[in-house]
This record gives sequence, C-alpha cells and structure tokens, in this order.
Amino acid sequence: MTTPHAPTPDELAVLRRRYRHERERRVRPDGAGQYRPTDAEFGYYAADPYTGQPVARDPLHDTVDVAVVGGGFGGILAGARMRQQGVGRVRIVEKGGDFGGTWYWNRYPGVHCDIESHVYLPMLDETGYVPEWKYAPGEEIRRHAMRIARKYDLYPDALFSTAVTSLTWDEASETWMVATDRGDAFHATYVVTATGTLSEPKLPGIPGIETFQGHTFHTSRWDYAYTGGAPDGGMTGLAGKRVGVVGTGATGVQAVPLLAEDAQHLYVFQRTPSSVDVRANCRTTAEDVGADHDGWARERRENFLHIVSGEGAADQDLVADGWTSSADLLEKLLPSFRRDGGGPAFEAAYEVADAAKMDELRARVEQAVTDPDTAEKLKPWYRYACKRPTFSDRYYSAFNRDNVSLVDTADTHGIERITERGVVVGGDTYELDCLIFATGFSVGASGVHSGKLPVHGRGGTQLLHRWARQGPRTLHGFTSNGFPNLIQMGSLHNASSVNFTHVLDEQAVHASALVAAAEAAFALVEPSCDAEDAWSAVLAEGAPDHEWFHAECTPGYYNREGLGRPNNASAYPHGAVAFHELLKQWREESMGEVMRAKAVPRHQPRSVDVEVLGREPVNEAAGPR
Repeated sequence: MTTPHAPTPDELAVLRRRYRHERERRVRPDGAGQYRPTDAEFGYYAADPYTGQPVARDPLHDTVDVAVVGGGFGGILAGARMRQQGVGRVRIVEKGGDFGGTWYWNRYPGVHCDIESHVYLPMLDETGYVPEWKYAPGEEIRRHAMRIARKYDLYPDALFSTAVTSLTWDEASETWMVATDRGDAFHATYVVTATGTLSEPKLPGIPGIETFQGHTFHTSRWDYAYTGGAPDGGMTGLAGKRVGVVGTGATGVQAVPLLAEDAQHLYVFQRTPSSVDVRANCRTTAEDVGADHDGWARERRENFLHIVSGEGAADQDLVADGWTSSADLLEKLLPSFRRDGGGPAFEAAYEVADAAKMDELRARVEQAVTDPDTAEKLKPWYRYACKRPTFSDRYYSAFNRDNVSLVDTADTHGIERITERGVVVGGDTYELDCLIFATGFSVGASGVHSGKLPVHGRGGTQLLHRWARQGPRTLHGFTSNGFPNLIQMGSLHNASSVNFTHVLDEQAVHASALVAAAEAAFALVEPSCDAEDAWSAVLAEGAPDHEWFHAECTPGYYNREGLGRPNNASAYPHGAVAFHELLKQWREESMGEVMRAKAVPRHQPRSVDVEVLGREPVNEAAGPR
C-alpha cells in the first residue's frame, strides 16, 4: 500500500463536494425516527436466550446500604469500590441473568472489544489478571466482569433477571424505595444508577418488517438455537440458508466474516460503509505488556487516555494501535479534545491530515477487495471522526467470496420495504431464510434519562420533570438537588473517552467516596442549587463548537442521523484527564475533613441534614428549584 500524499487545495475542494454528495444520498427527513424499539411484535425482551426463564423467588422487602441499578461494568465497579470503602450490603439489580451488561447480551459471532483489553478491562491490578488477547473476545470480557464480582462478593445480594421499575425517596426513613418488575419493594440508603448508554437495542422502522416469515433476531439477542455454533463460529444451522444482515457498523464488521463462512449465501445490506482499519489482533503475555509490577494496568490505561484525549504529553505510546496512531483526528469525535488552540490554521491542517488518513483507508479497500464495483461501494466517503472507527483484518476479504453479496442502499436512503419472503432494495427482492439486525442501540436512551425508570425525589418531584424546566441539573454529573443519596453514573455532565470503562471506574471511585464521606458525617449526599449553578457555568463556558463539523457528516448516531448535533453543555469541556484530576482534588479539599471525621453508628437518627458536597446545610424550606 502506498503512502497517501497530502492533498492540494483543489483536491480538498473536490473531496468536500464528494463528501457532501455522499451525505445527501443517505440523509432521511425522519432522522432518528427511522428506528423503532425491539419490543411490540418482535418481543426480543420476552426471554433471555442465555439463561432462559428466571428462577422463581419471593419478592424482597428488606433494607440494604447501597442499591446499584445495572450489572454491567459500571454497576460492578460501583459495587467493588463500595466494598473497598467498607460498605456492607450492596445489592446490584440487573435485567440479565448474570453480570456483564452489554457483554452479557452481546454474544454474536466474532464479538471483540475494539479497545485494547489491557486498558479496557478494569481492575486488572486488583484481580491479578492479564488478558490473553490484545483485543479480548466477548467471552473473556464477560468472564472478567464475573471475576470482579466474585472477588468483591457481589453475588450474594444480587438480583438477576430483574428490572428496577421505580425509585422513590421516602422522607420518613431517609431511604430510597426500590421497586422491581418481580414485586420487590426494598429500601436502600443510597442508590447508584449505572444503566449504561448502550442497553436499548433498536430496529429499523422499515415498512413490512412485521410481515417477514423467515427467522429474525437482533445481534444483541443472538439465536444460537437457530444458527448453531458459538461466538467463534461453526454455525452449522445456517448451512443451506440465505441470510441477510442489516447494518455495517462495528457489530456487522465483526459478524460478517463468520457468517460468510457458514451461510449458503450472505447478503450484507449497507447504507453507509464503516471505515475499517487494521486490527492485528494477537495473543499476549505478561511480559508483552509489562505486567511485572504493581499498578502496571493503571499506568497503561492512563497512558492511553492521555494520548487519545490529547491532554498532556506521553513519553511513549504503550498501546500503539489504531486509536493512538490516529489520536490527532479524534478532535471532533470527543467534545473535550484539544483545548489549546483552534482557529482557521488549525482546521486547515486538521482537514489535510484527515484527508490523508481517509485516503489510506480507501486505498486499503482497493487492495483487499477484488471486485472494483464492490470495493467502490465499501469506501468510506466522509471525515474520520464522523463515525466511530472500526478495525478488522477479515471483513473486506469476506466480500471476495462467491457466496457474499453487498447490497448498497444509499440511493434508496435505506431498505425500501420487507416482505414475507425477503428484503426489497431498488425494486429488487432478495429472498431470505434469516434476517439479522445489526442495527445497534439507542445511545443514551436507557434508565433514568429515557424515562423508563422514573425517579421521585423530595416532595414526589420526578427528576425528568424538574429537568424539563431547566435542562439537566447536576454537580459533576453525579448528584442533583432534591434527590438526596442518588448517585448517577454515565456520560451526562461528565468526561468522555473512547475507553469508557476507564471513565466508569473513575466515576465508581468518586461515587464510593461520596458514600464513605456521608457515612462518616452521617449526612445526606445532595448538592445545593448554587453548586449546580456553578457546575452548569463551568460546562457552558468551555463548550466546544462542533456543530458545523457534524452537520457535514454522513448520517449516524453522532449527528442524530444527519439532522445535526447542536452545541450544548452536556460534557466536561476540558477532557477526561483534567476531569479525573478535578474530582480527585475536589475529594481531597471538599471532603477531606468529612472523610477524616469519626464515624457514627449506622442508622442513628440525624439531627441535621448536612450537604456533604459543600459542607452547608440543605435549605429544606426552599426545596428543590
């Protein structure tokens, strides 16, 4: 492969026109409305394909110290860090049949993490585990989630195959009433919500989708009873079957090569191609990753975070992969990237570097795919940060097989309709025995923020109703006035990173510190309205201007399917490294006195409600604003 040259101004002008043309071929007026949830007629939530029907049990009506909503890495880390702080009863409530979250549900063929496992998997130092692969398969990741849960004794009080249906603050007992879909109604002194951002699968709202008479499922509920095999392939049930896959994002890129090996014929329905860079996965040893001293994993993930976030210098690149080598192009992917410059000169240089990288990726398609027409359709014509990059060494070669057909749907703005027998594109019907939706998730549409988990605080005020008046109100993204002892984990008002488990672990450390401080002072965890105002000002003051960039991108979840990504102060504007340091300093300065205070017996009646976060009394008379 030849090294791409830096484009001339005339070439950049031509490239911009090509990008705009490709965008217009794909934009739809219904935006995100083109998708639908995976319930109703499809009933993907009706049964757990991995655990089956839940084991019958009596409803619980007891009291725990901390209730954690969600058993993915966010919830597991919250539980583990609470244990490290000496918290007694920690109950994690999880919809799946075991711990793992997205890695419990997503067991499709070829599933791997696209972040190096030695920085993605949390608590490697604490568990003494060294991942077997540079990029871990899903099963290794799921088993590590279970490993953490076992080490910190999170299984005994956990409730699996159970969904929290409401959280209600009880003024009399100063606890949260946690209700579930299995009749539980128990109390918790503190509640931590860790419902994730990728927990609600979505389907395309294609006309006729309910009429298909063949077999169908979403990749997050893979039906191995039908396909046979396992995540590493061997799907003998697809022999003689015509299989269609809708979606060519990260999931499709991983699943297509294995489906191509087992299906009689595979049709890949693509609206917009992903950029697919080299993966070069390999087995690793402790020596390979420097796992010969305490803290090796933390050093490695901090090194990765510094590089991909563009914050501070790193003496060396410990990971050295596609993310770190293209780190300078992530400026538009992360709202908090590069706060030390900007302006026309920077944007011009950025565009040149971006064009060179995308030329490299398009050249890779030409080298790997033998049919010129198919290769042209697989080329990504947009800027690097318009979509989350993907990585694979097997995806492109799958299209060289005689039993694989790429069906490009750009000119029809997607699949036209689905019939009883198959999929219609451009007036042609592709008859199928099985239709698989690799259409991803409704990003951020889960738990509290979607309204599916109603939260009622002081005076019965519902959290989303309060936010509807003024927008989200938090301190550091964790806590809100009027909702004492409720700690939220996630991306809202927080820092972001391509390695989200690192962010979640820092959040778990902070959440457990809040609980420890509240227990030491026997106080409520609740910010004042002034603290929320101050944090909102911090977020607004440095909010980046990326609206123009995403308005030019092909449709995807980054830009609301082409309808635009308005600038808003929803994330910390100075990067994850700076945010983690801010939290650490805040804990030392604002909570140090409380943390060092002598603990009082648990469940002792409070004489005054103290605001741990600012060491000021809560104004009960004023109430939530």
